[in-house]
Amino acid sequence: MSTEPGRINLPLTAAAATPVDGCRAPLTALDPQRRLTLNRRVRLLVAATITYNVIEAIVAITAGSIASSTALIGFGLDSVIEVASATAVAWQFSGTDPERRERTALKVIAVSFFALAAYVTVESVRSLLGAEDADHSTVGIVLAAVSLVVMPFLSAAQRHAGRELGSASAVADSKQTLLCTYLSGVLLVGLLVNSLFGWSWADPIVALVIAGVAAKEGRAAWRGHHCC
Repeated sequence: MSTEPGRINLPLTAAAATPVDGCRAPLTALDPQRRLTLNRRVRLLVAATITYNVIEAIVAITAGSIASSTALIGFGLDSVIEVASATAVAWQFSGTDPERRERTALKVIAVSFFALAAYVTVESVRSLLGAEDADHSTVGIVLAAVSLVVMPFLSAAQRHAGRELGSASAVADSKQTLLCTYLSGVLLVGLLVNSLFGWSWADPIVALVIAGVAAKEGRAAWRGHHCC
């Protein structure tokens, strides 16, 4: 008997407790209408994420280039990676059987994380070894503050829908969005420190933090460990 609208109780079995791509099969099965609703919700959230991140990437990379800020450019590239990640999820959920595309979508997300980590690490090391110091960037500070407010809502909504669906790729993409929230905070601190105290070394240090987190999330996506 169903105890919640849209759900059907299933007995606890070994199969139900077995992780698939890092997800545990739910103990309740979604009825077709609820699954369709959640699929649509994921597509809408992905579209919103792509739109915001395209704008964010253009602003961050432009402002970072003007200010010679590796951290700001890295933040913009993270937005590009988020677009790639969200596009992979959009592709997955555009099909009639999203589960069959799950593993491919996760691999695309993982490779995107690794690419970001590699680029930001190289540029950060170059900055620490004597490349041009980063300048003050008012646009970068405002952008980081806005993202710090916007991204948590998008991430939480998609993560909730992804967990209910049992979709590792949707949850992985939501964590990519959540990563943007953390990076926004780190970036904001780094830009403020550089602007207020002239500590230009803070910029590449912040960028290295971004690279480290990206590499960690990339490993998790590659292994499919994104439903927890």
